[in-house]
Amino acid sequence: MSTHEPLTSSTATKVDERGRLSRLARHPVTRFVLVRGILHTLVVLVGVVVVTFGLILLVPGDPVRIALGTRYSPETYDALRAASGLDQPVPLQLLHYLGHAFTGDLGVSFRSGEPVTTLLLERLPATASLALAGVLVGLLIALPAGIWSALREGRLADAIIRVTSQVGVSVPDFWMGILLITLFSSTLGWLPSSGYTPFSEDPAGWFKSLVLPAVTVGLVAGSIMTRYVRSAVLEVLASGWVRTARSKGLGERVVLRRHVLRNAVVPVVTIVGIQMATLLGGVIVVEVVFAWPGLGRLTYEAVAARDYPLIQGAVLLMGALFLLINLAVDVLYAVADPRIRQR
Repeated sequence: MSTHEPLTSSTATKVDERGRLSRLARHPVTRFVLVRGILHTLVVLVGVVVVTFGLILLVPGDPVRIALGTRYSPETYDALRAASGLDQPVPLQLLHYLGHAFTGDLGVSFRSGEPVTTLLLERLPATASLALAGVLVGLLIALPAGIWSALREGRLADAIIRVTSQVGVSVPDFWMGILLITLFSSTLGWLPSSGYTPFSEDPAGWFKSLVLPAVTVGLVAGSIMTRYVRSAVLEVLASGWVRTARSKGLGERVVLRRHVLRNAVVPVVTIVGIQMATLLGGVIVVEVVFAWPGLGRLTYEAVAARDYPLIQGAVLLMGALFLLINLAVDVLYAVADPRIRQR
């Protein structure tokens, strides 16, 4: 007799699932989607750089002169133009910017004199924490609300959830933020009204400062995602394999867990990726309301100061983040369902 115990059905299922995921990750379709997505991302990123560079050139006035303001002097003006490469012909400026951008050198800020890359990387952790927390809050709202609304289609609960989600989409996020500040900060005094505490300095303070802005963006994101979750679940509920599973006598919970939710997750990944990319790009109004030191507020300050190198760098970073999230969604599609083919 063999010294090894036979595999139980649950253990065999887990082993088979791990093997299936491993095979999908090595599947030619997955590799093709990844390579094609990387090439597409690089091409679009070059386009973003060119368009952003061109739009800055269309702005009337001398950007260096405007940026210096009262600090203007001929020596400072000439030095800043030379440092930013604006004393060269426009084609050379574009080639210079493209070459340096893809090595991480985005120039020097007109306002502070610091490297643009350094300023962006300093603000990225605050924006990343807000984006992740906001998407998490949105998912905690959207998944149960969207599933429950789909399962109660045409009933009172469905109508309430649909109306509530529409209100959540329609309400301006800055107004929502002001309401939350008034209630939880000014009236109750539970949470700080603004500011940001790095996690490395004070985890408890970081969490308290994160709650209100995360809930603000999460309520809006959750309202949007609720409608997509509801539509995805309704589409799967109307499919043939769900009717077949019910005809076999499977319980509603089993049908929901094994057949509905696993198939509805694929289209939901799209809207989750879009919301994550949008929040990583910086929610300018929310960050300004809560004095949140993220990419959105940095971009707002750069526009107000006419700091063109910083504006270009921020737009380029936001575009790169959006494209990377889109690439990750495409790869997740191929892993979750290898039948999907990119056209």
